[in-house]
Amino acid sequence: MASLRVLGHAFRAWRRNLRWAKHEPETPYLADLLSGSPVCLHVGASDGRHSYVMTQVAPKARIYAFEPSAFTFEVLKTCMAWHGIGGQVTPVHAAVADAPGELLLVTPKKTSGRMGRAYAFVAEAAPKGAARPDLQDMGLELQPTPVVALDAFCAERGIDHVDFIRMDIEGAEQKALEGALKILDRDRPHVLIEIHPLMLKDRFGGSAQAVVEMFQSRGYRMFALNGDRLEERAEVDPDLPWKDYFFIHPSRASGLPDGVFKARMAA
Repeated sequence: MASLRVLGHAFRAWRRNLRWAKHEPETPYLADLLSGSPVCLHVGASDGRHSYVMTQVAPKARIYAFEPSAFTFEVLKTCMAWHGIGGQVTPVHAAVADAPGELLLVTPKKTSGRMGRAYAFVAEAAPKGAARPDLQDMGLELQPTPVVALDAFCAERGIDHVDFIRMDIEGAEQKALEGALKILDRDRPHVLIEIHPLMLKDRFGGSAQAVVEMFQSRGYRMFALNGDRLEERAEVDPDLPWKDYFFIHPSRASGLPDGVFKARMAA
């Protein structure tokens, strides 16, 4: 039975979804990407906010929602059940990286004293000093978490086509994409990914440019919001600790729903 804390967090997420409140500014653009019966991978699913939106803009979508935090995973399951979309959303208690195994989930404790669950990230060992280079904290919490690689996960589940990937994993994005190269090469999925330059460099030994090049070398085009305007980009914003970017492959442009991405890809 879910704890009162889980129920409280799930209720807030459930109510927020029904009111369409506190969604990230990129969220409305999912309607310009998804239609029909897409298979979606929601990596770093948290309480399932984007999973819920996917089911609303594509009611026949099949979604696999990956969440490494044991607590947040229970929130995710509860919230999706209350929305009545448990048949569409498959919660997976795991982090995503380049190889299966087990890692530590590092959750910073914010200066307010609350746990910064939205800022949790995976690591092989506990960081020394501050948990993150882009956040003030007053300590951290460690939790072992299982890890999957997306290529292997899809092969094991018989998932032979992926249409869309939403990824928000606090610096582990390069590692996760290295474990999904077969999917990128085979399916050219639309991708909405939050890129964290400082975390990529200081905690994962990667780079934001390497993430971008993984897409650009495959012919993808890159877009991001500037205020309320969607713009094509060639590189990440160097002045921001994190930002969401869309990657769309021209080979799939004709199948996009009518909307801003289809129009931009035809330009």
